[in-house]
Amino acid sequence: MADTPPGSNAPTDDDARFDDTEFNPAIEPKKAKAWLNLLQESEDAFEKWNTHCDNLEKLYASLERLADRARDKEFQMFWANIEVEKPAIYANPPVPVVVPKFKDRRPVYDAASEMLERTCTVSFDLTRIQDLMLLIRDDVVLIGRGVPWCRYESGKDGASYYSSERVCIDFKNRRDFLHSISRNWREVTWVAGASFLTRTEARARFYKHSGNAYQEAEYKVDRDTKQVGGADNRERAKFWEIWSKSERRVVWVAKGCEDILDEDEPHLDLSEYFPCPKPAYGTVQRNSLVPVPDVMQYKDQLDELNLLTGRIHALSDALEAKGFYPAGGAELGDAVQAAIKTKTSGRMLVPISNWAAFGGTKEVIIWLPIDMIAQTITTLVQLRKQVIDDIYQIMGLSDIMRGATDARETLGAQQLKSQYGSTRIHDKQAEMERVARDLVCITAEIITEKFDPVTIIEMSQTQLPTQAMQQKQVAMLQQQLAQQQQMMQMLQQNPQAQQAMQQNPQAGQMLQQAQGVMQDGQEAIAKVMAKPTVEQVLTFLRNNRARSFVLDIETDSTIQMDENAEKQRRSEFIGVLAQLLPQLTQMIQVAPDTAEFCGEVLKFATAPFRAGRSLSSSIDDLVDKMKEKASAPRGDDPATAQSKAAIQIEQMKDQREREKTKAETDLKTAELKMRDDHAKAKLAADSAYDMAKLKQDQQENFISIGTQNQKAMQEREKHQANMVEVSADMALNRQKGELAQQAMRNKQVDMASRAEERRVAQQARLQQQAQRRPPSGGFGL
Repeated sequence: MADTPPGSNAPTDDDARFDDTEFNPAIEPKKAKAWLNLLQESEDAFEKWNTHCDNLEKLYASLERLADRARDKEFQMFWANIEVEKPAIYANPPVPVVVPKFKDRRPVYDAASEMLERTCTVSFDLTRIQDLMLLIRDDVVLIGRGVPWCRYESGKDGASYYSSERVCIDFKNRRDFLHSISRNWREVTWVAGASFLTRTEARARFYKHSGNAYQEAEYKVDRDTKQVGGADNRERAKFWEIWSKSERRVVWVAKGCEDILDEDEPHLDLSEYFPCPKPAYGTVQRNSLVPVPDVMQYKDQLDELNLLTGRIHALSDALEAKGFYPAGGAELGDAVQAAIKTKTSGRMLVPISNWAAFGGTKEVIIWLPIDMIAQTITTLVQLRKQVIDDIYQIMGLSDIMRGATDARETLGAQQLKSQYGSTRIHDKQAEMERVARDLVCITAEIITEKFDPVTIIEMSQTQLPTQAMQQKQVAMLQQQLAQQQQMMQMLQQNPQAQQAMQQNPQAGQMLQQAQGVMQDGQEAIAKVMAKPTVEQVLTFLRNNRARSFVLDIETDSTIQMDENAEKQRRSEFIGVLAQLLPQLTQMIQVAPDTAEFCGEVLKFATAPFRAGRSLSSSIDDLVDKMKEKASAPRGDDPATAQSKAAIQIEQMKDQREREKTKAETDLKTAELKMRDDHAKAKLAADSAYDMAKLKQDQQENFISIGTQNQKAMQEREKHQANMVEVSADMALNRQKGELAQQAMRNKQVDMASRAEERRVAQQARLQQQAQRRPPSGGFGL
């Protein structure tokens, strides 16, 4: 390099070599060349890795290779290791968990966390998160990197406005994801995800923004993908969606297109900017983001293992009993040939015509020595076993993880192996959980930013009231409270009502009850106003800054549980509760003010357990109930109890007097009625007799014939009058009997009332004696 004077601004060779004008999109903003150069640079950086991945995928599972009978014999150790490791690092689908960061139990925060957790859970179900996570897991284990990609879909232009809103999470193939060449993910300035579109799909996507520019893309049939069943005969082009953090732009480009097909500001306002989380990595090359597949760490041992396996199979083919015999002599030759035809279908013995030249031995048959071959095979098998053990040591797959163990080992040794194996794969487990948590965060941001409130409410199935519903309910309660207050004012302003309340204890109690109703109404209004509304929760969720400060987004464990270990952890958890609860209960009973402290102690003791997080809110509710129960009055004092007993006795006396007065009134009414009926019957009898006598006198004066007949008729009428009088007397006697029975029943009621008074008084005395005793014991949970 030529010398440059100090302070000179002339460009040097190094400046020319590191000139980034061809990678600067700002030089020609409408052209795609700079973006395509960036993509090509990233592809070149990952080309060697992609080449190794191609070979690994064929080695892992290639139907064409495995079905070839002419191939060398192999020991499928690579496939076996992958199949053991895959379920060990991921097994269960992630479940979103959204909780407030700080446990101050604010209603809006609690309702917002529950609503967001429900919507994320529904979104994960709709996007089939388990299938996606399995694809990511397989890539992490096999090639060292798995990539998801999130996007928002809306049906605003279709018939259904709300129901088609959803968060889509796609899986990106290793060749369909690129990013800037960086030492770590924090330094990444742009990411790109590829999509394969036909001409029809490209026209629907890009014609509005760039006209017919999409037709210049390189459309072709992906033959390599088609051979393994991944494509059809339609031509597709590869379109790249690039998210540039430095430019704050999203652009669409494709090889063959000179102009940018589409560009705009980011349509998603995400906290990490990119629509994808940091990929799930296994092992990466130092100071780079180039993955290193785990198989590369034991590739030499794997090659040696396959070499030994090929030799063992070759020697096994040669491990066959063969011998030689002289060809001369008809009897010997015939006998040997007959033995060959009888015993085996193969040619085990070889005839020798010049037996003397062969050695002139007197042995009839000379066998080929195979003990050396068998010994060699035994040695090779032992050597192969040692190579397998070396691979397990490198991979960290203990025999416990593979389901193989030695019955002679102790339980401690087996647990040590299991812990060792779990430690070696812990980083991959944590990486899968991290990706799942990041997907929940991105999903939550897309939902809160883009989704319509109606969609969020339908997804979460929330029962929160709207602000209008809350105001209507409060107005109704206030109206009832105003009516009750107006009635109380009228009673207080009425002198007669006040005098009645002073004279009658029951009227005073009614006034106290009315005051209690007013207090309950005020508390009900306060409770209604304290409940969060849908508008409050949605406003909070729309605030990205506040949401990130308040809510903590996590996922449940995605690792397959060990049932025995899980049982042991649960037993330990129950043991901690059984030890703490009686002591904390007694403390709260003695001093209710310590309830909050006891709740925090209980949550601290249960925090290391997985169940402790889900029981946090339940523990808070339990502590509140314990505090209320401990603060509640245990009983009335003796004076109050005596006053209540006296009031109850007076009430019973008043009731008895009312019943007695009513019975006497009924008796007098019945007696008056009976006398009235008797008088009416007697008057009717006298009237009939007078009429008969009058008729007789008329007949005696005016009629002189038929006197006897008239007398007989008179006697009959008199007899009828006597019968009416007898009937009236019988009715009077019957009513007297009923009145006597009623008087007897009134007497019995009076006696029962006096007995009840004595029982109430006795119960009041017993209650006073019980309250004078000191309290003993606590209350249960």
